[in-house]
Amino acid sequence: MKIAILGYGKMGQIIEQLAIERGHDIVLKVNADNLQDLTTANLKNADVAIDFSTPDSVLQNIEACFSSGVPLVVGTTGWYGRLQEVKNKCLEGNNTLLYGSNFSVGVNIFFFVNKILAKIMDRYPQYEVQVEEIHHTEKLDAPSGTAMSIAEGIIGGLSRKSEWVNELVGGNTELITKPDQLLIESHRIEDVPGTHTVIYSSEVDDIEFKHKAHSRAGFALGAILAAEWVHGKKGFFNVTDMFDFSV
Repeated sequence: MKIAILGYGKMGQIIEQLAIERGHDIVLKVNADNLQDLTTANLKNADVAIDFSTPDSVLQNIEACFSSGVPLVVGTTGWYGRLQEVKNKCLEGNNTLLYGSNFSVGVNIFFFVNKILAKIMDRYPQYEVQVEEIHHTEKLDAPSGTAMSIAEGIIGGLSRKSEWVNELVGGNTELITKPDQLLIESHRIEDVPGTHTVIYSSEVDDIEFKHKAHSRAGFALGAILAAEWVHGKKGFFNVTDMFDFSV
């Protein structure tokens, strides 16, 4: 395939390396220094685009891909408040978009098991639960999209929680949660690719369920797998659509 990378930073560079290793060609690389290259003519050279840009630029990139008729994989988070609007525009224009808070195969296995675990723990109200996420200091959004997906998976299976709230550790205020609120505790530490932990605590023990990324390569490879999966398809997809974890 011919791939356009929108957001050619650290993630974009890893995507480029792995995509070439898998036999793909990179025909366009766009970052803040060459936004003028994000044109219909340049995008039309690509079979699919992969976006790991910023919350401020992702909607513009989506619009450009829709106008060019180029399928798009979006790994950028922080724009989900506009999700329904983008979905409507995608379907009305017969375009293709696949989005996800995390494309790592391991994380998507984690998402699936997390939902099962929540349904089991719903039977044991003596356990309080919270989510902890740790990311590098360059990450612009908090909580991470991955942490939100984890929290939503818990809320879907745990009847005693109805919404999540976020506390950025080191911030100006300490958050006091209500019993029906699920706390996502966010940490920002230098050079941490990403660690997510679900903690169920009781008076007698703790149960911890954790995913720890060793590098960004798992996220990048997952995005390439998503591009390969979505190529030739039409519609609006979530990353979970490409995985089959039926047991």
